[in-house]
Amino acid sequence: MKKIGFLSFGHWSPQSRTRSAADALLETIDLAQAAEQLGADGAYVRVHHFARQLASPFPLLAAIGAGTKRIEIGTAVIDMRYENPLYMAEDAGAADLIAGGRLQLGISRGSPEQVIDGWRYFGYQPAEGESDADMGRRHAEVLLDLLRGQGFAQPNPRPMFPNPPGLLRLEPYSEGLRDRIWWGAGSNATAVWAAKLGMNLQSSTLKNDETGEPFHVQQAAQIRAYRDAWKEAGHTRTPRVSVSRSIFPLVDDRDRAYFGREGQQQDQIGYLDEQTRAIFGRSYAAEPDALIEQLKADAAIAEADTLLLTIPNQLGVDYNAHVIEAVLTHVAPALGWR
Repeated sequence: MKKIGFLSFGHWSPQSRTRSAADALLETIDLAQAAEQLGADGAYVRVHHFARQLASPFPLLAAIGAGTKRIEIGTAVIDMRYENPLYMAEDAGAADLIAGGRLQLGISRGSPEQVIDGWRYFGYQPAEGESDADMGRRHAEVLLDLLRGQGFAQPNPRPMFPNPPGLLRLEPYSEGLRDRIWWGAGSNATAVWAAKLGMNLQSSTLKNDETGEPFHVQQAAQIRAYRDAWKEAGHTRTPRVSVSRSIFPLVDDRDRAYFGREGQQQDQIGYLDEQTRAIFGRSYAAEPDALIEQLKADAAIAEADTLLLTIPNQLGVDYNAHVIEAVLTHVAPALGWR
């Protein structure tokens, strides 16, 4: 069995069916509700700043949480270089309480953005001797400490309202959220680091090209390294691991028109910056029988317990619900995911 959810980047443009930021936000809520009705397990959003995409996740997650009952809600991922961990802990706690403990919060050091060093505009800069990636990981560690729920702030001796005894923690506090934090790892080393800190693992459709092997082979090795590190760290709970994929069963004329042509059927190589060579995983689009055989050979999907379907949100709620339903009904049962 696998948990299967969707992942939306929330793109919008006047030339698409999702023409405005309001459209992107409201359609994401509608799709989450439709996905829950179809039996999907998760509704996840990607966060990008300075772009015509989803950017401020917590109001959206709270709205999805209030409008659904069962489906997990989450991010994949929030760029921690831009985040105030204390404010984030409050927002995350509130969203999780509204959703009844269904928040799965994916965070990371981030990827190349639309502007140069965008986090500087948010008021952050690395400490002396620290890179922006180091800063993102430091922010993440502060967040993890806050989510333990321990008091740390000295109370005012003459407060406006009575305080509980002892040092004060941030409120609202949501029990169990600390165990539902995920790290989006782009390398084997950061996956191991995440395991040591007790975070779940999100592995996307790209990672650092560390061995020259096919993407799914490298990603599967990353997952195994993560699980070995988790076991070595002595954590008592079982961690979760997600991978993201673009998967389109061709079951009607719309599917064939959108995705039936020769597409990205092979991995691609690119550079995230001047030093970092990355490998981008292929997309899957085929008739269900052929698609099932292709997915059987994906070693990383086999290793993961959660699959996030990256969706073309600009094609509208109805079409994306159709894609999710096609995967759940035509593909997942044959692969033992359901």
